[in-house]
Amino acid sequence: MGSSPKGRTTLDVGADGVAVITIINPPVNSLSLDVLNSLKQSYDEALRRNDVKAIVVTGANGKFSGGFDITAFGGIQTGKEEQPKPGFIAVEILTKTVEAARKPSVAAIDGLALGGGLEVAMACHARICTSVAQLGLPELQLGVLPGFGGTQRLPRLVGLSESLQMMLTSKPVKGEEALGLGLVDAVVSPNELVATARRWALDILEGRRPWVASLYKTDKLEPLGEAREIFKFARAQTKKQAPNLTHPLVCIDVVEEGVVSGPLAGLWKEAEAFQELLHADTCKSLVHIFFAQRGTSKVPGITDRGLMPRQVRNVAVVGGGLMGSGIATALVLSNYSVILKEVNDKFLQAGIGRVKANLQSRVKKGNMTQEKFEKTMSLLKGVLDYESFKDVDMVIEAVIENVSLKQQIFADLERSCPPHCILATNTSTIDLNLVGEKTRSRDRIIGAHFFSPAHIMPLLEIVRTQHTSPQAIVDLLDVGKKIKKTPVVVGNCTGFAVNRMFFPYTMAAMLLVEHGADLYQIDKVITKFGMPMGPFRLADLVGFGVAIATGAQFVQNFPERTYKSMLTPLLQEDKRLGEATRKGFYLYDDRRKASPDPELKKYVEKARSISGVSIDPKLVKLPEKDIVEMTFLPVVNEACRVLDEGIAVKAADLDIASVMGMGFPPYRGGIMFWADSLGSKYIYSRLEEWSKLYGGFFKPCAYLANRAARGIPLGAPSGQAKSRM
Repeated sequence: MGSSPKGRTTLDVGADGVAVITIINPPVNSLSLDVLNSLKQSYDEALRRNDVKAIVVTGANGKFSGGFDITAFGGIQTGKEEQPKPGFIAVEILTKTVEAARKPSVAAIDGLALGGGLEVAMACHARICTSVAQLGLPELQLGVLPGFGGTQRLPRLVGLSESLQMMLTSKPVKGEEALGLGLVDAVVSPNELVATARRWALDILEGRRPWVASLYKTDKLEPLGEAREIFKFARAQTKKQAPNLTHPLVCIDVVEEGVVSGPLAGLWKEAEAFQELLHADTCKSLVHIFFAQRGTSKVPGITDRGLMPRQVRNVAVVGGGLMGSGIATALVLSNYSVILKEVNDKFLQAGIGRVKANLQSRVKKGNMTQEKFEKTMSLLKGVLDYESFKDVDMVIEAVIENVSLKQQIFADLERSCPPHCILATNTSTIDLNLVGEKTRSRDRIIGAHFFSPAHIMPLLEIVRTQHTSPQAIVDLLDVGKKIKKTPVVVGNCTGFAVNRMFFPYTMAAMLLVEHGADLYQIDKVITKFGMPMGPFRLADLVGFGVAIATGAQFVQNFPERTYKSMLTPLLQEDKRLGEATRKGFYLYDDRRKASPDPELKKYVEKARSISGVSIDPKLVKLPEKDIVEMTFLPVVNEACRVLDEGIAVKAADLDIASVMGMGFPPYRGGIMFWADSLGSKYIYSRLEEWSKLYGGFFKPCAYLANRAARGIPLGAPSGQAKSRM
């Protein structure tokens, strides 16, 4: 089950009588079942041998262990054969072998000690780490809880409040902080690490240092009355922050069990809870997202050709508006030297000012030193012409969505930049073939579509045309990785993948409102489903100018499946342009807090009369489930077209695009994964029924009809199901 070659541990006994057990399973020494079994064998041997007095556990190549092997989850979840139960194995190995051993052991921690890695270390009788080591229990990010004793040992080492915070936020701590918390016993330099741990282990043996079994430590646990208050507070916070998730609450219950009924009862409850959560939908969804995110940078026919990314040192950004300055910020933060070009000095100073403000907000929050701020700012240079473009390796154009302006810029770029320079555009909707129409360099033209704010949003859509060279794609994938974005490579069409998939999202909501549903109720339900905000609140945030301009692109290109509502144009006529003007679908106070506006009714009535739509009583009191499905199933329908046309390489890429580009809840696994939990037959029948009632907007596409007829998941690779028969 481990990665091949099999993960293992080695045992090396020194002249001092200390056995060093090393975990080896590259790249992060993950704890596959092979590694855990090998750890038990190495321990048994060390305990048997008379020449071994004490034990040190460490990891190969400067990493202790990144935790339990997530690739094993899939095997355990499908449960095809009688599966081993990780939690119960851990009790056997960590509690009954490591912690109960009659020879003391010390963990020597460098690099990562995350999840199961930290749990192995906590079962040892002391811990020594380096200052850069990261120690944490991030299991909740995968929909499970620490399953190797972490819920019981961490609270006993650092106290309840700190341990709950570490588990519930999944944030690791570094060396000095871990020492302050009592999680480790000393912090030393990497070259002294193992030697210090060996001496420490012998000191424990000879009574010079305490021999501590973490599981039975009680001095850090708060008294029961106080503990109950801490649990109460943690539960309240969790319900507020993650109302749709149960596994954080299960984690709190398991910690409480150990405090109230003792650590062994806690361990058994933890093992059972881990097993149960492993099979729950949340865990399956989050594990899917974990692998999907790692899979976006693998593009068949592009990344498997053995091409090496070329060195990109200097990048130019054309346009210093909100997007351009955000892109420039992301680049300088990752040490690229950036030239920012604007048409006049006033615009240029404003653009540089935005980058400065973006960086200053990091200084204010304590995420950046003043010195680092000055160094980062010095990487940015402002210009008003193309003179200095002769040395750039890549240009990203980020001006307004105007075809002829972009064509002019690309003709200028072709003249001013060196022949190897990548010519990228940040357009969100315009066809790239149009952008590069007046150039001869179509092989270097590529889309680099950032999401706003560009220095914060994690997604980068890389758009290729049939002319874009594989080398340019590989280069941009590399830049994307270096500026800490998750790149998704997509084909060229109106709206590409994210905006195209989601264009029916707001339109569906408008259709519901015109047919009688309550606008504010829709936003409430969609937020409850797990989106950061509903479609109307989002439209206010983005601003109606942008919303109408992009909407027009889709109406023009897909007239048969768009819903044209007059609601937004009517609001726009009355200078209600969204949050920026303090009035849109909502009213906004000085602190930008949104509240419903009773005035909105008259706009809805007017839009309804223009559309010639009458109120449908069925939609007036629509159940929550129907609101969610009528809003998202048209998105799924469009996502199916995006897959069918080959715009996206695989369904998992659309899942990542929906989570990182639109805020679709990751614990639902992304748009296609969620759709497949409903089933293609069900989705087809719902859309078919609505299209009879409300028109072509809901009409299921051929790909969806085809999959439903054959009962095949929408996200299954087309090798398993040819969509065109």
